[in-house]
Amino acid sequence: MPKIFLSPSTQEWNQYTGGGNEEMYMNILADRMEPYLRASGITFVRNDPARNVGGAIKDSNAGNFDVHLALHSNAAPEQLSGRLRGIDIYYSPYDENSERLATIIANNLKSIYPLPDKSNAVPTTSLGEVTQTRAVAVLCEIGYHDNIEDVTWLKNNINLIAANIVRSLCDYFGIPFVEAGPVYTGMVVTDGSGLNIRNYPSMSGTIIGSVPNRTQVTVYGKVENWYVITYNGYTGYASADYIVI
Repeated sequence: MPKIFLSPSTQEWNQYTGGGNEEMYMNILADRMEPYLRASGITFVRNDPARNVGGAIKDSNAGNFDVHLALHSNAAPEQLSGRLRGIDIYYSPYDENSERLATIIANNLKSIYPLPDKSNAVPTTSLGEVTQTRAVAVLCEIGYHDNIEDVTWLKNNINLIAANIVRSLCDYFGIPFVEAGPVYTGMVVTDGSGLNIRNYPSMSGTIIGSVPNRTQVTVYGKVENWYVITYNGYTGYASADYIVI
């Protein structure tokens, strides 16, 4: 199953028009993403807020991640302060998967951003979290924090934005997006054999693990007749026919 490095901004000095700052709101956004990530079977590691961008890059590169996702907001040059709006999703022009992910995120955000034509994928050769990470990387600049209209939109729609970005990750990985809901404990009940954990909610999905009969699992979501579960370090899909909540 996919694993991402989730890297919300640590730039608390970037103040938001109307109150708050970039680090605060990007971490709130990451918090809101977590239930959707778990429900959709995407595991994640968060950056350490006490470390800077260089620390985030080192920590990301020290692990084995499929995607490095940086969350930021933008600011206009001083002479244009408060006058610019838009979403920029930065990608590496040397990595087609980075470009594909950025395009998916930018296109999906068009459906909820008030100015759809200003949500775009943008190449970069200078942003370290895109160019210096081993994993496929994108950096999301979600609106301008010096523009009151963008700030108001972000604050009023932060849960919707979180779900939208996770949906984009699911589109990129080719797995179903699952709405976040209650987390349950389930008991595996079979004829005595182990219950397979698969990487896709289908009998054709690759088996990535197995749960012994009469064992408890954590259930984060459901796709048709498949539960999204975690057990013993594995996250994947298991038949709901053999799990009692």
